[in-house]
Amino acid sequence: MEIKNARYEISNAKFESCPDTGVPEYAFIGRSNVGKSSLINMLMGNRSLAKTSQKPGKTLLINHFAVNNGEWYIVDLPGYGYAARGKDQRDSFRRMISGYVTGRGQLACLFVLVDVRHEPQKIDLAFLDFCGENGVPIAIVFTKADKVSRKEADHNISLFRKELLERWEELPPIFVTSSEKKIGRDEILNFIEDTNRVWHEGEEQ
Repeated sequence: MEIKNARYEISNAKFESCPDTGVPEYAFIGRSNVGKSSLINMLMGNRSLAKTSQKPGKTLLINHFAVNNGEWYIVDLPGYGYAARGKDQRDSFRRMISGYVTGRGQLACLFVLVDVRHEPQKIDLAFLDFCGENGVPIAIVFTKADKVSRKEADHNISLFRKELLERWEELPPIFVTSSEKKIGRDEILNFIEDTNRVWHEGEEQ
């Protein structure tokens, strides 16, 4: 898939206020500091599209980006599990995220980002289970593959698969990425292109 252009469009604190564009959108979420904004920028070929920060918890709103003149959208969601926020704000984020991922009809896929440097974390597994229980269309994206050896990455991914298969009948699509090395870019964009095609075929029926 060729990315012709990508532009920031709007931010919202409530999922009900998100634009009703009628086209598929792909949301990105993960624990704070998992490399979400960097991955979005790598996919779009624009280093300054989504705002990156060394400080965890930077993304506070639901951010929409129109791709290829609005043919489809990328959505940058707040990270989960950032303990430094107050309880009220954590509860607000939880409502915002759960409302979006379970109530957004045009969500074609939620990419759940996981740091490949770590063995399975309870918070990631719990969020994936929540998505599975609510029928959210998801894919798992392991990030920062350039930060560990191939052997260590494979080991952690294998442990993650094993954990999920104890509760899941089949696994969602899995991608391994590095924003710095552009690993996984073609695979994710091809997946989006295929999903867009299926989406539009369903509309025509």
